Amino acid sequence: MLNSRNLFFGKRIYLFGFIAILIISVTSIAFSTVDSDDFAIARREVLLRRIGHELLLQSGDSISRVLPVKNIDENEYQISFENKLTFLPDSLINVTQRLLAKDPLAGDYVVKVLNADNSSVAYGYAIAKNKKDDIIACIGRKQPKAPYIISIKFKPQGITTTKNGYLLGSLPFLAFVGFIFLRSVKPERSSPQVPYVSIITLGSVLFDTINRTLQINGNTIELTGTECRVLHIFASSPNETVERSRLQKEIWEDEGVIVGRSLDMFISKLRKRLESDPNIKISVVRGKGYKLEIGS
Repeated sequence: MLNSRNLFFGKRIYLFGFIAILIISVTSIAFSTVDSDDFAIARREVLLRRIGHELLLQSGDSISRVLPVKNIDENEYQISFENKLTFLPDSLINVTQRLLAKDPLAGDYVVKVLNADNSSVAYGYAIAKNKKDDIIACIGRKQPKAPYIISIKFKPQGITTTKNGYLLGSLPFLAFVGFIFLRSVKPERSSPQVPYVSIITLGSVLFDTINRTLQINGNTIELTGTECRVLHIFASSPNETVERSRLQKEIWEDEGVIVGRSLDMFISKLRKRLESDPNIKISVVRGKGYKLEIGS
């Protein structure tokens, strides 16, 4: 009987300790979540300017400015331009999806292209985390040159962000509870999946990974399978160093043969393919590998 009481008392001590750790964790998260959200919002505004920059490049304008991004509501922003521009809906969708994938607060959002002259909606679409809920129409139709404003409205993410914060902050506490009560249980870990994009925008170049083509200044350039794979690796990490060993491993290891000169040859071919756009180049990072540099 005494042993049972001691065991019960011991469990109560663990329970009180568990509750204390939970309270401390929740309090810390409540203060830290605000700061992290502020940083993410500031980073979002930079991404929005990048969207405007790439749209100007695709329109053939590398000189005029993207005007300051306006936060017209808590979750709504507007990108405006110094001069008129034209755009392909396909490219606009691709650019926003690729860049806003880097925004941790961007879940569902609606994009509207407004005509600055009369505030009419020239084009629009909606993107959702659940891809079957996407609303996209009228792709492939080039829009006439006009003074456009890009309006992007995000679905409020405050509750979701707080829940994610609680989940991440509670991992040490879950480990503690698991050690005391369920030693054999290990927390599951999952890694986010990057959505596959068939058309990638590189400056003013459209890279079609399915059809293995480049669209440069209205011209179509066909790529070989290996050229396409090499460029796809670079395009997934623009302006970042890609190690030579990684390229060799991912491209040739499955074939059982890794030849250094073969890589140099394909890099040289890709440079010639891209030389029509002076804002794009593949540079050598001495002693490490290569970098796909996209000018801003």
